[in-house]
Amino acid sequence: MRYGFIGCGNMGGAVARAVCRGVGPENVALANRTPAKAEALAEALGCRAATNDVVAQDCDVIFLGVKPQMMADMLAGIAPILAKRSGRFVLVTMAAGLSMARVREMAGGAYPIIRIMPNTPVAVGAGMTQYCCNGLVSDAMEAAFLAAMAPSGRLDALEERLMDAASALSGCGPAYMYLFLEALADGAVACGIPRAKAMEYAAATMAGAAKMVQETGLHPGALKDAVCSPGGSTIAGVRVLEQHGFRGAAMDCVAAAYEKNQKLGK
Repeated sequence: MRYGFIGCGNMGGAVARAVCRGVGPENVALANRTPAKAEALAEALGCRAATNDVVAQDCDVIFLGVKPQMMADMLAGIAPILAKRSGRFVLVTMAAGLSMARVREMAGGAYPIIRIMPNTPVAVGAGMTQYCCNGLVSDAMEAAFLAAMAPSGRLDALEERLMDAASALSGCGPAYMYLFLEALADGAVACGIPRAKAMEYAAATMAGAAKMVQETGLHPGALKDAVCSPGGSTIAGVRVLEQHGFRGAAMDCVAAAYEKNQKLGK
């Protein structure tokens, strides 16, 4: 099977890196509004640069990596090519806020569509991607998609009505994590730790804490309590976070991203 990407920005490029590992770069073609970007990434990954028209004509799985507000114009440009195709193909959209029905309407045909919400860590095999399929996606198509995406990290089937909420959490979430990680490292630098070491320690601590949640199945509150000795330094730090509304701010940032996602689909 041949896999193509229209749009090689941060998210599209991250998914392309994973798919190249899953299916081999010789089976991947990249297209972008700025050809030089597709050419540079193709050279780095060992795949080939192409145009939107070539991807639309030749590829069996077409990843649509453009921004939601650019989707209609991009699909209008390739719609005549898609309409003339006789073989089976699937469109994979990663545009926040756009439903499969809306993408199908923009594409102008009754096409199989998979909607995904990846995050940028898919580029290093540590991503979290939710996906859903419309009724025209066959079991074989879904299986091929999952095999191609396997090197990206975790994948989870999710009802489409929940995709905007998932996007607000794991799709946007790396930015929240980086902000917290940087702040923790800044705190350590203020205490005298060299910056490079502070970043290393903060990143390793965040990764280890996440792995504890995933592998133990324990509630994060229980894991937090296990670190907080009575009268100790950890609970003193937790108290300061609570005083500054840390949990409320975290909840509000996910809710704000969710509301924005819903507006993008209108």
